Amino acid sequence: MKKLAVIGLGLIGASCCAAVKKRARDWKISGYSRTEVTRQQALARGLIDHSFDSVADVVRGADLILIAVPMGQFLSVFRDVESARDPNSVVTDAGSTKGSVVRDIASICGSIPSWFVPGHPIAGSEQSGLDAANPDLYVDHQVILTPDITTAPDAVRVVSSFWELQGSVVSQMDVKCHDEVLALTSHLPHILAFNLVHALSDDDQHMEIFRYAAGGFRDFTRIAASEPEMWRDISLANQEEILKGIDRFAGRLKQMRDAVALGDGAWILRSFQRARAARTLFSSLTDRGTHLVMHSHPSVFTITKMRQGIKGEIRVPGDKSISHRSIMLGALADGVTTIDGFLEGEDAIATVQAFRDMGVQIDGPHEGRVTVHGVGRDGLKPPSTDLYLGNSGTSMRLLSGILAGQSFASKLTGDTSLSRRPMRRVSDPLTGLGAVITTSSDGTPPVKISGGQRLTGCHTDMQVASAQVKSALLLAGLYAEGETSVTEPAPTRDHTERMLQGFGYPVKREGSTASVIGGSRLTACHIDVPSDISSAAFFLVAASIVPGSDLTLSHVGINPTRVGVLEILKLMGADIEVANAREIGGEPVADLRVRYAPLRGIDVPRAMVPLAIDEFPVLFIAACCAAGETLVTGAEELRVKESDRIQSMVDGLKALGASIEGTPDGAVIRGGGPQFRFESGTVEAYEDHRIAMAFSVAGLLCQGRVVVNGCVNVATSFPNFVGLARATGFPLTVSL
Repeated sequence: MKKLAVIGLGLIGASCCAAVKKRARDWKISGYSRTEVTRQQALARGLIDHSFDSVADVVRGADLILIAVPMGQFLSVFRDVESARDPNSVVTDAGSTKGSVVRDIASICGSIPSWFVPGHPIAGSEQSGLDAANPDLYVDHQVILTPDITTAPDAVRVVSSFWELQGSVVSQMDVKCHDEVLALTSHLPHILAFNLVHALSDDDQHMEIFRYAAGGFRDFTRIAASEPEMWRDISLANQEEILKGIDRFAGRLKQMRDAVALGDGAWILRSFQRARAARTLFSSLTDRGTHLVMHSHPSVFTITKMRQGIKGEIRVPGDKSISHRSIMLGALADGVTTIDGFLEGEDAIATVQAFRDMGVQIDGPHEGRVTVHGVGRDGLKPPSTDLYLGNSGTSMRLLSGILAGQSFASKLTGDTSLSRRPMRRVSDPLTGLGAVITTSSDGTPPVKISGGQRLTGCHTDMQVASAQVKSALLLAGLYAEGETSVTEPAPTRDHTERMLQGFGYPVKREGSTASVIGGSRLTACHIDVPSDISSAAFFLVAASIVPGSDLTLSHVGINPTRVGVLEILKLMGADIEVANAREIGGEPVADLRVRYAPLRGIDVPRAMVPLAIDEFPVLFIAACCAAGETLVTGAEELRVKESDRIQSMVDGLKALGASIEGTPDGAVIRGGGPQFRFESGTVEAYEDHRIAMAFSVAGLLCQGRVVVNGCVNVATSFPNFVGLARATGFPLTVSL
């Protein structure tokens, strides 16, 4: 593809020209605009190589034709393109609506031709025209393609490559879904901004209003400076979906007006809190540095071989387990709990939203700061809808314990991945206390919990070491009569026991048994969440296996029930220095300095397995790079995580040339030593965040590049993984 024809030299078309000229100087670009002045300006600025005064002339001989004109002009332009294009040329557009494009083409061709690929770059500016052209306008922005079943796959590949050349993230969507989504996320906001400014400009005092307008007015109405003619055309082209959006917003605005008129501060607060939580969740879904509209397809990570060591000093996000529990216990406490270092990932946000839905006022998170206005042990209110917990198994299992003791019924649901997770392991022991809990027929979500049950304390001998099950039982024990005790077969993380004591709730611990007596109350406190050692593990392994590495991870939690990954890596010969050890809020923390060192294979002590259960995917990567054999046993819990993590790692590592065999409860890995390099290849993460990040580490020691599919859930535990990875030197890119 060397010859590009661009029809329309406004912001969108001219920016494409500038982007191609910057990145592919051997391309020849022909341009068309209705005005001679614009064409000459494009020539003078070097945006196009040839100028033409007709559509028929500009498309002649072109490999790819981009139609970048206002929606109202598309029909006439496409008619000229269809009659003049060469038989082998591919045609695409950049229009903001796709239904109108399909209708216009159908009026001419009867159906979408195989050579046409409808497209929409989700990028722009309130500035317009050729003078606003920006060669980086599309970098890290999404382009949505809406090919028809008649569209040739080769044509889709050509158009995808064109946008990827400009730094875009390309995804696909059907036409109706595109217009519905864009009506709400782009078209409606522009209409609201235009109308707010219009309404205020009609006021006799509008000059005074504008003179003293605050930042909120400027931020909200910035897009009202966009091109009016373009947005008129879009409003008419996507009329049906925009009308639905206007009606939906008008209904919500009517509710707000009624609440203000009635002085219903509680309704107003709930509305604002829900909006803020949704906006925070949107932010957590948006990968840093990448402007994504939605995850229409799983994210893809591409990692190329590392040419220098992992270096620097970073602080990974807050501990997910502690973040969950801080919200839960803060909500049940008397008084106001403040939290610093809170993990602003999707899983933890799901917990925040669940308690907001049960009437708890929670301010934040903002830069890791959260304020929880506790409602007391018995102050939760019935949620008006099901409690949706996204991908968070911790939220669902721990909440099952809390909700078992409430006076109201509840239903817990989650995304596709969570809906496959086993829940009887928590529902069955809770029934021993008197709870009434049901799951689906195969023991998976949704989880339905009957309210108003009388709970009676009892003793449970757990068959499988699980901090989530232990915590659910202890939390249910807060509402039970008498003593609730749990004995675990092997040590698991003890954050619940530590935090209960931090909130002033008595917990007795004797050996492997923890117990509480129901009826006491929790008192609000301050919590400083340490960095998550599970998140730090990816960088600990990366720096251990990449020659020349020297990396410091600050403020990492080193709870004795979580340091299995450190002990295992040290047994393998890793060079990890624990410095500045201290205790903050009852949790031990330290700074970890890790430098490259040749690793050796080991038989992982079974006692350490529960202390590193979440870290085994990346430990498998370390074992592949170690000299000799590594044996992992007693890790059958890995098979019922977000994916079957044993099988996921075995399949992926074999695809990358590693020597590994899975077993029912672990794996045998024959490491290749310091000289080992993974083969280039593509692996599947199965939407499991830890699998995705583990294979990202493997890519650092590959022969060429590793492509990891299914990385969409990385933000559940590590929302800024990509940003921190790049900061330490990871050659990692993201696409859809």
